[in-house]
Amino acid sequence: MAPERGSAAADTGAPGDTGSAPLPAAANDARARAPAPASVFGWVEQEIRHKPTGAAARETAPAVPAVSAPVSAPVPAPAPALRKPEIGGLRRLLGLRDRGLNTATPRANANDRHVPGEEIAPGLFLIESFVAQAIPTEPLSLAFAKRDGEQVQPQDLLFFDTETTGLAGGTGTRAFMIGAADWHTHPERGDGLRIRQLLMTTMAAETAMLREFAGWLQPSTVFSSYNGRCYDAPLLKTRYRLARQRCPITPLDHVDLLFPTRRRYRGTWENCRLATIERQLLQIVREDDLPGSEAPAAWLNYLRGGSAVNLRRVAEHNHQDVVTLALLMRRLVAEEQRDRETLALQAIDAV
Repeated sequence: MAPERGSAAADTGAPGDTGSAPLPAAANDARARAPAPASVFGWVEQEIRHKPTGAAARETAPAVPAVSAPVSAPVPAPAPALRKPEIGGLRRLLGLRDRGLNTATPRANANDRHVPGEEIAPGLFLIESFVAQAIPTEPLSLAFAKRDGEQVQPQDLLFFDTETTGLAGGTGTRAFMIGAADWHTHPERGDGLRIRQLLMTTMAAETAMLREFAGWLQPSTVFSSYNGRCYDAPLLKTRYRLARQRCPITPLDHVDLLFPTRRRYRGTWENCRLATIERQLLQIVREDDLPGSEAPAAWLNYLRGGSAVNLRRVAEHNHQDVVTLALLMRRLVAEEQRDRETLALQAIDAV
């Protein structure tokens, strides 16, 4: 029986030959492995070899000796220098992020929960102020509103505006603030414009707010607003109906200043928004005013435990709205009277 190849190859050497070269260590020999680096970046620095290519590879490659001429063993070329890896690039490659301390500064006045006014019911605040000004001594003509021959007593006018949870309307929208102003004679301050604002800070305070606002109204009250006939008044009527309270708004008269303002000043300025009328016609410039479109977010943020800073700015915005309505009413009455006097003089001159 012929011997196996492995046995024959093993028998070719002398049994006691100790001068032969030792066998190379196996690739998977644990004793021949280098110790593992301490970090992933150490492993990259130890294992990655950037081998030169192209002309650089030909220059560093060892020369092949001629077959005919005996040569000595080739001298190994020095290993190419390792390029130090960029730590930032490796972090981006591995998707790592610096886990530093949170240095974000806390929100300013994050714990400021102060609401202006006096709490007259759970969650309902009443804000009162007074602006000294002369009260018209004669009834105001409503001819500017296309109501010839009609007049209104200055003390019967109630300028009002609401701040709501949205602009879409419907049963899901509610007024969280009602501002009203009327000409009033204060026993100590004299004549002026009395401003009262109702602000609810909880959903449950709506019933008390509607009841309090109804107490301000008299059978002779005449509402005056800016687009309130189409938005504010219908919204409040809906809230009274849902609260199962008698609606005090329906039987009262209402003079909306938006429509006569548009008829008179349309095309004069870029638009007829109340802020534009204030600036262009009444020469009123608001400072640090919070736009009405941001009022819902300010109120909802307060309900969720946020700061009351913007909620106070909403109250200031509402305060200026009702003051502007009183000034605009007097301006429209004066402009209409001036136009009628001019027409009367022209008619006399024509005769």
